[in-house]
Amino acid sequence: MVSGGMTCVKYLLFCFNLLFAVSGIAILTIGAIIYVAYGHYSNFVYDSFQSAPLVLIIVGIIIFVVAFFGCCGAVKENHCMVITFSILLLVIFTMEIGTGIAGYIRRNEVEGMLENKLNSTMFDYYTNEDIKNTWDIVQHEVECCGMTGPQDWYKVTHNDSLPHTCCPNTPDDGSCTMKSRNKYTDSCFGELKELFTKYASVIGGVGIGIAVSQLIGVIFACCLARSIREEYETV
Repeated sequence: MVSGGMTCVKYLLFCFNLLFAVSGIAILTIGAIIYVAYGHYSNFVYDSFQSAPLVLIIVGIIIFVVAFFGCCGAVKENHCMVITFSILLLVIFTMEIGTGIAGYIRRNEVEGMLENKLNSTMFDYYTNEDIKNTWDIVQHEVECCGMTGPQDWYKVTHNDSLPHTCCPNTPDDGSCTMKSRNKYTDSCFGELKELFTKYASVIGGVGIGIAVSQLIGVIFACCLARSIREEYETV
């Protein structure tokens, strides 16, 4: 039975693990939301961008399971479980730091990725149903038209017609042209760049932020494990 200051560490570690479990659910949720968002714009996103939120989902699940080991180890004062918890925390710490760094690196790649993807896919709008759906989703949800503006579609259609999603509340077979007063005028490039940069920043911030907090858990766990071992050695 641990005593003195280690009793305080024991309950602090237990409380930490409750918060740790909650953070695991939060990370899983954030990862899922961003993964689904990237999925909507899959034709405009590199595969490497979609892997980062997927890692967050996996880490969130692992964190929730690891928190169970931490709680049980702290309450039962089981040296083996506490050591296992510490090792798993360090593994997760490494994964989250890597994900966080990747998220911040991805921020600098957003502009080039979008410029490449938007330019190349516009010309496939009328021939590729999948790409057409992605463009329609983007223009409808983000309320934009074309890469830099409605005029970009002239390079594709060679006339003043626009996709129906460039004009709000226009049916699939409705008319939307450069002369339409209700057409969207914002750049899809600018809107998506802001959105994807925010997602990358969230991934980076969550990964590094949670990782730093886990160092506290590792310290608590190591102190408790040492105390438990010393108690057993004196018996």
